[in-house]
Amino acid sequence: MLCFILHALIVVILTLLTQIGGVVYLITLAVVRALRIRRFPAKLALFLLLYAGATVVANLTAPTFGRVPLSCVADAGDPLVIRSPIYCALNRNYVTPELSDLARALATHMDKQFPGTVTVALDANFPFVNGFPLLPHLSHADGKKLDFAYYYKDADGAFLNGATRSPIGYFAFEEPAAGDELPCAGRHVWLTTRWDFDALQPLFPAYRIEEQRTAAAVAWLTTEGAARFGLQKIFIEPHIKNALGITDAHVRFQGCRAARHDDHIHIQVE
Repeated sequence: MLCFILHALIVVILTLLTQIGGVVYLITLAVVRALRIRRFPAKLALFLLLYAGATVVANLTAPTFGRVPLSCVADAGDPLVIRSPIYCALNRNYVTPELSDLARALATHMDKQFPGTVTVALDANFPFVNGFPLLPHLSHADGKKLDFAYYYKDADGAFLNGATRSPIGYFAFEEPAAGDELPCAGRHVWLTTRWDFDALQPLFPAYRIEEQRTAAAVAWLTTEGAARFGLQKIFIEPHIKNALGITDAHVRFQGCRAARHDDHIHIQVE
């Protein structure tokens, strides 16, 4: 019974993390039993091989289900990059074709307005099934959502091309200053993913948001992005929105149950 519970737990975790990993694990168990493989390194190697194959299959078949992958293999001159290969390894890099076109158009625009600028994408969606949760996000479940990293500068004000404060682009927050708008202050929401990760903050470099590029990206999204690609919403923390002078109605607060958005920009299309 304990062995069954352990396998079931692994299946659940792999499914939540990668969508396809749980199925691959079950196939691995079947092959291991059929071939009577006993050594753990051989079992692990078999799982990784099958998982890599399943990832390739997902990459090829996702367009049939209305989603396309954002590539983790960027050319030297590509203005759109994914922050880490881990997003592709976990199958979190899928969007609708319309959202893919929007992301590339934004990156191209930023490269033209600020030559050489790289736009960094973060979490997108899984390859299959609308409504399947991409944890810890509350809404990345239909291929129509994508996160971007902010553009950053160092403590001296020099632009840091393609850099993020954290290795994965998340959880390094821009703390509000005294007097900034704090919509969740004093609220005690018991079920929330609005985690502060205070213990992690001193570990991140002292980069700051590069205001000119970040404001330009949001301005393009709320105009060209909305008109040409059906952009519906952008989530940014109010204190950053105010600091950048953004007043467009597309830019909203995500609510106190969702994650903080002063480490990334969330966009979604219709």
